[in-house]
Amino acid sequence: MSVITISPALPPMAAAFSEVPNSQFIVQMVLTIPAFFIAITSPLAGRLVDRFGRLKLLYGAMVVYALAGTSGFYLENLYHILISRAILGIAVGMSMTIVITLIADYFEGQERQKFTGIQVAFMSLGGIVLVSLGGVLADISWRFPFAIYVLSLVFLPLAVIYLYEPQVTKRDKHQVAKLKSPPIVWLLIINIMVMWIIFFILPVHLPFYLKDMGVEKNAMIGFAVAMSTLLSAASSFSYSRIKGRLSFHSVFFVGYLIMAIGMAMTAWASTFLTVLAAMMFTGFGIGMMIPNTNLWIMQVTPAEIRGKEIGKLTFFWFMGQFLSPIITWPLAKSYELPNIFYAAAMVLLALAFVFLALHTREARSK
Repeated sequence: MSVITISPALPPMAAAFSEVPNSQFIVQMVLTIPAFFIAITSPLAGRLVDRFGRLKLLYGAMVVYALAGTSGFYLENLYHILISRAILGIAVGMSMTIVITLIADYFEGQERQKFTGIQVAFMSLGGIVLVSLGGVLADISWRFPFAIYVLSLVFLPLAVIYLYEPQVTKRDKHQVAKLKSPPIVWLLIINIMVMWIIFFILPVHLPFYLKDMGVEKNAMIGFAVAMSTLLSAASSFSYSRIKGRLSFHSVFFVGYLIMAIGMAMTAWASTFLTVLAAMMFTGFGIGMMIPNTNLWIMQVTPAEIRGKEIGKLTFFWFMGQFLSPIITWPLAKSYELPNIFYAAAMVLLALAFVFLALHTREARSK
């Protein structure tokens, strides 16, 4: 919800601010600038969480989320909207780091593995409902999708009632300072940044791609973006069973391979239905890789520095989303969008075989 809810509103929003120089690029930055501020906030959030606890910070973040998220509903200046989206990113950086840390605090073993998949699935289900709703509202006005962010205040009382502050065993500060996570954590957090750079090509460029294809209804664009989250939810719900059969490396291999198929299908699509089918592949692929990353980091990270390490994960997660339009915008101006999708498919295929090689090396070492 935090970033892509307004994706269907991008074309009419760009038209509304057409007098602003480079308005289309700035509007795309309105979509993704929260990701940059989520990224830079998350490491600090992780340290604050470890030091001051989880829930009070979460409650404050939810209030700021609602105030900043709805700003596009009433602000008249494109740059003011851009600033408010940056503040939204700060709120998300706090809340997402806290939520992932709470999952690691509340659950262990098989229960944690199962709940990690459920959490990502509900993120995806929220995307399905809210991005689709954003498309419907964008047909009324590009401003209306911003009103969806008030939902944060609906969930705030539920958070106050049902969440509890976990008991984390405190060690001596000098002992905590010596704690380190294994090197695999760096591979995982860099990998998730690359994953999101590639995946976010879709919500950033797909609305304009579909407009060029002749799709005029913003609701249909929202439905296409939501289709990827529908299949992401399906694979995330199934993650515990998938992980029961595959190693961590193998899940990445399969996920990247499926995403590559989806991107290739998007590139040669000539109809809306083909795009929907492509979104199913990309969504299913990424849906199994997100909980795979979260669970792996939870398993290898000491509890006392868990917030800090999850803060790093969140930093690279959303830095990937922020960097995606910056990297792909010059390419989209120089090359046709199908070529961008083809290039993404090739990178995804290469990543799949990198993890296949890592799986093979791990299997041989046992």
